[in-house]
Amino acid sequence: MIYEKNTIYITGIAKIGSNDPISDIFDTFFIGIILDRNDGGIIDVTCNTVKDTTSDFIKSIIIGYNLINDEELIINEIRDRFHGIAQKAVIAAVKDARNRYMMLKQ
Repeated sequence: MIYEKNTIYITGIAKIGSNDPISDIFDTFFIGIILDRNDGGIIDVTCNTVKDTTSDFIKSIIIGYNLINDEELIINEIRDRFHGIAQKAVIAAVKDARNRYMMLKQ
């Protein structure tokens, strides 16, 4: 996929529990979010997970939201729909990405 010139890539990271299978491969959980530079609309998402299906599911939850205005909606949907061991890490990484974006906007 080719992204428009008005898009930016923001990452968020979070610690993961030692009981999470992802800890066998990675030290931290990361989420990469491609969003509209001007309004914060989320266009695409990537993350480091053990299985592509998990990454695709997380992506399907987050795309379409606004990273600035919809933080609570994103978190609530993750809590409602994603019941993997990494749930807390996914939420923390989204919050970290939002904080990084807010710092960039200032």
